Amino acid sequence: MSAADDAYSELSYYTLAHPDSALIHQHIVDARIAQYADETAKPIALAFALIGLHLYVEQNRSGREVQRVHMDLARTRKEWPSFALPKQRGAVTVHDVVAAPPGEARDRAIHEWCICVWSAWKDCHAQVRALLQDILADPHYGRRLR
Repeated sequence: MSAADDAYSELSYYTLAHPDSALIHQHIVDARIAQYADETAKPIALAFALIGLHLYVEQNRSGREVQRVHMDLARTRKEWPSFALPKQRGAVTVHDVVAAPPGEARDRAIHEWCICVWSAWKDCHAQVRALLQDILADPHYGRRLR
């Protein structure tokens, strides 16, 4: 296991035991996938991570809401687009997040990590928004995502 894996495991324990019912764990899953994705990443994993970050950072959706959207999206398509990988994925890392003391400071660090990673994917923001718009236009699934 790498140091990043160890830090992520520690953060996962923290978020899974978190007393807030908003499911903050979903946000760290999305941030990690987007920050560490490479050419071998499955399109569905990266699409879900970027959609999750968009919903959290730009629409202030809770982790529970993002998780429900992910479950609905899994029923919508069988093919997912690819995204151009940015060279830089953000200066904030999982190590910075676990360095913050548990509680409000760590929760804020999680939010900052998500903002940083989402910002690093700025060249794909329009593609993510268009993908969501396309899904929202589908009468079978769109109503569930609003």
